[in-house]
Amino acid sequence: MSEEKVTFATQAWIEQFHAEINKSEAYRQAAKTWEGDFYFIIEAEGALTEPVYMYMDLWHGESRGAFIAQDPSARSPEFVISAPVSTWKEVIELRLDPIKGLLTKKLKLKGNMAKIMRAVKAANELVRCTTRVPTDFPL
Repeated sequence: MSEEKVTFATQAWIEQFHAEINKSEAYRQAAKTWEGDFYFIIEAEGALTEPVYMYMDLWHGESRGAFIAQDPSARSPEFVISAPVSTWKEVIELRLDPIKGLLTKKLKLKGNMAKIMRAVKAANELVRCTTRVPTDFPL
């Protein structure tokens, strides 16, 4: 029996992602010195008619909070990474390395790229956590 898929860029999806991060010993180790919060912006594409702002507070190898921001101006995260649904799908399906995506500007970054580059292992473990969320993409 297969797990029921969760629609990407929804509160249910980010809650499952948050749980996977906090269950991951590999992420905990890779990100033990990481301090920084994010908006992952999913740009409108396919069935997604408006951008979705997924907020995530990552701190020393755990997720302290994750939710869909109803009012994006309510937070000013250290990092903002944005891309259309199809690009996020490539990352989650491990067809696009997140660092390569940033370097080629398929993923657009606002924030300190040098800090991200010092945390490549943590970024890769974070993506591995997304692969454990059974995902249905709104394309």
